[in-house]
Amino acid sequence: MPYTTPDYLAIRDAILRDVANQIPGANVNADGDYAIRANAVAAAIEGLYQHQQWMARQILPDTADSDFLERWASLYGLSRLVASAATGSVDFSGTPATAVPIGTEVRTVAGVAYQTTAPGVLSGGGTATIAAQAVAAGAAGNIADNTALTLTSAPAGVDSTALSGAMTGGADAESDAELLTRLLTRIQLPPHGGAAHDYLAWALSVPGVAAAYVYPSRRGLGTVDVVITADGGLPGAPLIAAVQAVIDAERPVTADALVFGPTAVPVAVTGILTLASGYLLADVSAAIATALAAYFATLKPGDTVYLNRIRAVISDTAGVVDFVLSAPAANVTTLVDDTHTQLATLGAITLT
Repeated sequence: MPYTTPDYLAIRDAILRDVANQIPGANVNADGDYAIRANAVAAAIEGLYQHQQWMARQILPDTADSDFLERWASLYGLSRLVASAATGSVDFSGTPATAVPIGTEVRTVAGVAYQTTAPGVLSGGGTATIAAQAVAAGAAGNIADNTALTLTSAPAGVDSTALSGAMTGGADAESDAELLTRLLTRIQLPPHGGAAHDYLAWALSVPGVAAAYVYPSRRGLGTVDVVITADGGLPGAPLIAAVQAVIDAERPVTADALVFGPTAVPVAVTGILTLASGYLLADVSAAIATALAAYFATLKPGDTVYLNRIRAVISDTAGVVDFVLSAPAANVTTLVDDTHTQLATLGAITLT
């Protein structure tokens, strides 16, 4: 039976009632001495009740505040994941044989900055693809392939504009809800000597990993394949290496564990829109792209992209009166078996 905590007025009235019962004729009116004392005592008692309620919330991790949730997690060897920086590459152009030094900075139109993490030299064709990383950690650093970039200070012989490769793996610091999910999983599924859920927990302990999928014995007895995705898309080589290092340090010595990303199956979306009066194509297209990205983010390896879901996303977008969708022409299936781990990804969006 739940306990109902009395509030200030209930406590005050109870005090005055007790006084009236024990001292016949006592003045318990609002202007009396007893009422003044009851008001003061009731306020203090209500504060004690509130403190007890706060303490009670910290007793269990699913109601605990942030600092006590972290304390709960620490008892199980878990800590809040810190923010991670997106990684990828940048395509530079300019005069052939021109050097692009490490630390060359580029920015998106929105001002998100990236720096090259290795030096490079423009090829005979005047181009170079160089590894880069977001300057600031966080999910804001995740951008799509072929995003326009501007060099903050272009070296002599290097064009002032560039294009990005896909920048992925950027993640904000772990939220309370995400930390609680990992903690409850650890409590409900304790380590089991290399069970599938152990590999899942090890992979998800690395900042930047959005999801992980474990496939035991696909390459033979004693093998474990761990397929990961990154915040913002497919994982880059640095994130895969980080997860592999964590799993190698934790796995049973006899296990052959391999970490890799899924094979992308890009799904292009092409259509002709009929818009309501007052709506701009650029605004509607951006809204559709955001909604489609949210849909594709829910997909797992082996999931089917349903044409009707794409149609529903477009038709539910404000400003769309009608449309003709030419791609995809049908549902898009992906394959997961002993040799394939395919994941549908959002390809080029062409809306006119």
